Amino acid sequence: MKLTFVACLVLVGLTVHAQAGSTTFGIQVKPVIPLDMFNKLVTVEREHLKGSVELTGGFAFGMTVRVGITNAISFETGLGQIKRRYEYSITNDTSNYSESNKVRYLGYELPITGLVHIRLGEQMWMNAALGASIDMYPSEVRSLVDEGSIDIARRYWAQLGILGNLGVEYRTRKSGTIYLGGTFHRPFNDLAPFRLIWGKVGGAAYNLDGTIDGSYLTVDLRYYFHEDPQKRRVKRAKKQRAGAGRSLYSTTTRSVRTPSGSLILSK
Repeated sequence: MKLTFVACLVLVGLTVHAQAGSTTFGIQVKPVIPLDMFNKLVTVEREHLKGSVELTGGFAFGMTVRVGITNAISFETGLGQIKRRYEYSITNDTSNYSESNKVRYLGYELPITGLVHIRLGEQMWMNAALGASIDMYPSEVRSLVDEGSIDIARRYWAQLGILGNLGVEYRTRKSGTIYLGGTFHRPFNDLAPFRLIWGKVGGAAYNLDGTIDGSYLTVDLRYYFHEDPQKRRVKRAKKQRAGAGRSLYSTTTRSVRTPSGSLILSK
């Protein structure tokens, strides 16, 4: 799955031409910021047992393609990978047992958003974006501690999510565009159910069940590659003129054979 993801990034990077005002290719990195307002902590309890699963951070990266409609409106899509980091704990108050461990949950995202650009200065712009994403999950996860474990299931191999973005970008004249912003991402359904299991070897096992909603906030750093639109228009015009010249030459030349048998071309 990881090799397929990297191959897709390379393929898109080779086939998409960065074009300011038309189609621009970029790369991005996005650390995940855990906040209480986005349900980062889930607790589950039963008699003498307590468990918790908490989002502690994560990291996302990928590529993005921007299609500019005007200087003020554009659409974006791309492909990204995200690793959410969680810390889980299990506590038994009758045996004074308490232990925690960390686990990661991997996902891939295919977003599409509409952007509105507001000009703040000669080369500075503010962006607001809203859209949807296809979120994909390659596998389930299991992690063990001395007297327990956690299983994070895969309820769906793919589902839809909604996302919103706000940021600013600096459009240089010859060195591309640098972007800094933030994104909130919320799956339409909960990300995954989990089960915390406590029990000693050879003894009974006790389960604590809950769900992770998967919402997260990221700080986004992007770079869009630069290509001069005027230079591209000049190249296109030259190709068109060259093609027209070859067509004119081919239609106005003819062959003539001399009495000696030689073949000459004349217009």
